Parts: sequence; structure tokens; C-alpha cells
Amino acid sequence: MDEHEHSPPQPDRRSYLTKVAAIAVGGIIAVVAPVAGFLTFLDPLRRKADARGMVRVSSLGALPKNGEPRKLPVLDVLVDAWNRTPDVPIGAVYVQKTGPRTVRVLNAVCPHLGCSVGYSAAKSGYFCPCHQSSFSLDGKILDPKSPSPRAMDELEAEVRANGEVWVKFQNFRKGSSDKIPV
Repeated sequence: MDEHEHSPPQPDRRSYLTKVAAIAVGGIIAVVAPVAGFLTFLDPLRRKADARGMVRVSSLGALPKNGEPRKLPVLDVLVDAWNRTPDVPIGAVYVQKTGPRTVRVLNAVCPHLGCSVGYSAAKSGYFCPCHQSSFSLDGKILDPKSPSPRAMDELEAEVRANGEVWVKFQNFRKGSSDKIPV
């Protein structure tokens, strides 16, 4: 008898390497795919919130030429994790035309406790109905006994070349004499 007839069959070297490579590639895919999916799922939570930029509030032509302030809503895009919602009201401002291409923008919230400030054309000023604070057209406190600790909050604004009014909307800490962004 031949010695090769009684010995067990030897594994084929090529099939062994193919099986090892298939297991290695399969293992890599089994690990990488779920990790990549998990990181993609968590991506909105990892992103830093962008500092609020400028928001369009009006056109210069829509404002009264006599300088009377106009209360306008501030609409912006709300990004909440995976959702993006356009034109969400985030506040209100008073926009006053102060020159041919200049405006003054005041936050429509009282710096005292956050009540909505109203405008009175008859009295030519702003008035808080909650605690009787009164402000001039430029937002300064009218009555020295006013409970408001500071003038109305003026916001950064610009009139762009096409006549659109853009504002950097932000809120400030209420009840503080310092204008501290929140």
C-alpha cells in the first residue's frame, strides 16, 4: 500500500486563506458599519450651536417715513437635533427709521421682568404695562423712578444694499442693570 492512501487528506492552503480573509473582512464590516451608523445618529448632538447671525426683519420701504417705530416679529430657522423648521417666531423688535438708510432696532421686551413693551404714538414712547416703566423713542428710561434697571435693549442692525433690514436678534438677562446676553 501506498503511504499517501492511509494519511488523512491535507487541507488546501488556498481555501484556508480564503476563509481567514472572509472572516477578517466580515468582522471589520460587522464592527465598522454599526459604529458609523451610531456616530451618524449622534451627529446632531455633537454639533456646537452656531452663534445666531443676522435675521431679515423688514424692508426699508415698509417702515413709516415719519420715524414712527413699527413692531415686527423676528422669524428664524429653528434647528432642534434632527429637525429644521423655517420661519419660527423667536421674538419681536421695534424698528424705527432714523435716516434715509439707517434704522434703530430695540428688543420689544422690557428689561425689568420681560413683559412685552407697547408703543404709544400719542405719548411718543414705549410703555411696559406690567410695572409702568416708560421709555423714550430711543429706548432710554423716561421716569427716574422706573422699575426698569436699564434702557430698552438696542440690537445690532444693518440696512443692506437691496434695502432689506437685518438684525442680530438676542435676549438679555432681565432685572440686571448690565446688558448680559442670555
